[in-house]
Amino acid sequence: MTTDAFLADCRARLAFDLLSNTWNAVVLWALRDGPARPVDLRERIGGISSKVLTETLRRLQFNGLVDRQVRPEAPSGVEYRLTALGRTLLAPIDAVGAWAFEYGDEVMAAQEAASTPGQLLPRAVTRRGRRTAARPS
Repeated sequence: MTTDAFLADCRARLAFDLLSNTWNAVVLWALRDGPARPVDLRERIGGISSKVLTETLRRLQFNGLVDRQVRPEAPSGVEYRLTALGRTLLAPIDAVGAWAFEYGDEVMAAQEAASTPGQLLPRAVTRRGRRTAARPS
């Protein structure tokens, strides 16, 4: 692997890919205090469906970030926990969360300003290579 972020096999792109999925970071953060059953995770995480939670847990397990353990005595029988590798992502997730807390109002203000009726967005390039002023829909 290379460190050139513009190449397909760059490790930085791998890391950003892992964090670019909203649910990956949310589920990792929800597991920071210890193992949890899927039902407990759904209760803790607002707005996540059972299907999306299952897909996210499988993706995190595939990437070595969470471990799935079968517990025969538990009602659901399965719980998930962070692996040592998964724990290493908690600090970057915390840093991004701190940034969002500090600058989120500015981002939302910029979004609101950009969506004001009549506000021109940056010029877009058409399929024929012409530059046009884009308007919000």
